[in-house]
Amino acid sequence: MSKLNRTYCKNPMFLVLYLSFLILILGACSQKEQVKLKVPVKNEKPKSPVTSAIGDKWKLPISIPEGEFSKLAGWLSENQVLYITNLEQTSSIYRYNLLSGKNELIYKSEYPIVNVVISPSKKSILIHASHSPSEGIVTVIDTKGAEILKKSFQSYELGFEWNPFNETQVLVTKFAEDWSFQVLLVDLRKSTTSELDVPQPFIKWLARNEIAFINWDEDHPSSYAPLNVKNIVNKSEKTLFPSLIDFSTFQDLLMTISVNEQDQSVASYSFFDKKQKRLAVFSMPQLTRYSDWLVPFYDYNEQKRQFITFKPLSSGDADSYTDGFQLIIYNLKNDSSSLVMEGLDNEPMILSPTGEALLYGNRFEKIIDLDAKKIYELINE
Repeated sequence: MSKLNRTYCKNPMFLVLYLSFLILILGACSQKEQVKLKVPVKNEKPKSPVTSAIGDKWKLPISIPEGEFSKLAGWLSENQVLYITNLEQTSSIYRYNLLSGKNELIYKSEYPIVNVVISPSKKSILIHASHSPSEGIVTVIDTKGAEILKKSFQSYELGFEWNPFNETQVLVTKFAEDWSFQVLLVDLRKSTTSELDVPQPFIKWLARNEIAFINWDEDHPSSYAPLNVKNIVNKSEKTLFPSLIDFSTFQDLLMTISVNEQDQSVASYSFFDKKQKRLAVFSMPQLTRYSDWLVPFYDYNEQKRQFITFKPLSSGDADSYTDGFQLIIYNLKNDSSSLVMEGLDNEPMILSPTGEALLYGNRFEKIIDLDAKKIYELINE
């Protein structure tokens, strides 16, 4: 027997103290090991990687070089927008890079600019300037400011529709002061203008040589009417749908809005390919006005096949509706919808080329990062 063991046997108190010391040492070691391993708490959520929103990279608000801000005109690319400024009786068009914060003057008009319409390919810009209350000057330029066409139209107001299938053609609707109208086909390549025999002023291109319009009957006013299609070459005309509220066309898509047959308080949005095959449909509450229906603003991104619009929370009278609108995205690829934001006003919108951002507001003075769901002010006024 060793000398230490003999000591334990002879002195029981020493044995108790020794064992207590060992327990303390082992307990401390065990605690240190637990601290080292740091076993996670059962309900502890792992930290997600920090990602920066696209909007946080934008250089905002825009610093206006000269004059007063009038409005945004639209997108030239994913990171470039056009805006208009006014100085006394002149107007200017600037290109602004959201990432670099660089302003670039691309056109100066000696008359006030009423409207700017960017072509579908973003390669051309149509400018409507007002020389007098009864005359409009239309100038088409490229994105560097070089003039392609300039024409004067005797009119009280003008409407425009680029042909997305052939951008050398633009429909120009001339309104007189009594709202009588003429529809003109302007050929940019030939610098020619020809009148079209069309019964309605608000027209959209359905194909390269086909235009579409809702054929409202002035003698028998109604809140819906048939959608007609006319070939501008052979003059043939046919009815596509017998009863619609509104419609829109895109290069790969036709969208129609109709009253739900089972419930008049609901609007049905249908999407068709170019052969009129229905691809998808969804419904949402409908707001009524005195003589028609309120169609909330919308846009469509062909690249993502996503339709974005404002959705009211309930049906009812548009004038008394105060509950705000949800901004929703409907995905045609998988027939699903998602909520972006809510509590917004129903105001005009333009999607960016990739569908990542949205110009928003009556002057497009706001921009929404759709992924981060954040609104940024473009102008500090």
